[in-house]
Amino acid sequence: MSEITFDGWTCPLPLRDYPTIVMGHGGGGKLSAELIQHLFLPAFANDALTNLGDSAVIQFEGARLAVSTDSFVVRPLFFPGGDIGKLAVHGTVNDVAMSGAKPVYLTCGFIIEEGLPLDTLGRIVDSMATAAREAGVQLIAGDTKVVDKGHGDGVYINTSGIGVIPPGVTIAPNRAQAGDVVLISGTIGDHGMAVMSEREGLQFESDIVSDTAALNGLVTDILAATHDVHVLRDPTRGGVASALNEIARASQVGVVLDERTIPVNPSVQSACDMLGMDPLFVANEGKLLAIVPETVAETVLAVMRRHRLGKDSAIIGRITSDHPGILVARTGIGGTRVIPLQIGEQLPRIC
Repeated sequence: MSEITFDGWTCPLPLRDYPTIVMGHGGGGKLSAELIQHLFLPAFANDALTNLGDSAVIQFEGARLAVSTDSFVVRPLFFPGGDIGKLAVHGTVNDVAMSGAKPVYLTCGFIIEEGLPLDTLGRIVDSMATAAREAGVQLIAGDTKVVDKGHGDGVYINTSGIGVIPPGVTIAPNRAQAGDVVLISGTIGDHGMAVMSEREGLQFESDIVSDTAALNGLVTDILAATHDVHVLRDPTRGGVASALNEIARASQVGVVLDERTIPVNPSVQSACDMLGMDPLFVANEGKLLAIVPETVAETVLAVMRRHRLGKDSAIIGRITSDHPGILVARTGIGGTRVIPLQIGEQLPRIC
């Protein structure tokens, strides 16, 4: 089979102009990227921001800090394997950890809808406190606001995280290099499909449970084995495909996946098949992508598989100098397909 070429490829349908915000602007796809590139970055551009990693890396009194902020608007508030409180802690801890940092502090803001039962809020707060203790971080500041009934969907949570990056660690989205290997720490699509099944009342042959988890311990183990890690990313909104597309563009490299090696729970695959979804685009909240030189790939894979959150880790692809900025996949039948950024997201409101 001859190699596919990408020279001269163009989008057959240009993106339409949107005079108002639509749900797709929050989906982690093309519309999100356009909103950031054409509205927010020109207004706020600075060296720390333009890297567009999961967290910003800044210098402060001789230390390198990773700083991240995130907002959580998941519906429903409780889902198999987690809830909005646990998700808020895990998501922020993971964003900081993807710079190789040790997460230390969190801040939190609650936007609470009038009429939310106090016992519901109490369950969420208790879940957050437990998640923070287990992740080894402290919540050091917070805020509460109450909005009129019908304007808050129960509760929204905004968090910020601060972590310290160890000496000798340099991890960023633009550091992927030709010859690198792409690893995933486990099965993909679990979180998005767990939220979807709960929201829509769908029943499958076996329960689908969110993978939400704090990944800082797994990152610590990886960095204890080697500092030769180029990129770490937790593929949340938009899933693995969106994360790898963003890395390909930031590093100006091509990414080639082998679909046969990508781990997917059979129940998640069945649910995606039934609903016409691609698990590569479904959100995860307890998985990481690691891009490392080939010389350390097997070492990193072994370390990941020894951790309880990485037992299903696998090598799923490679970085190439061909077709820079483009993600492709080798299919199970020997073909090749291009995997572009989606315009919006398959599943809105999942984080």
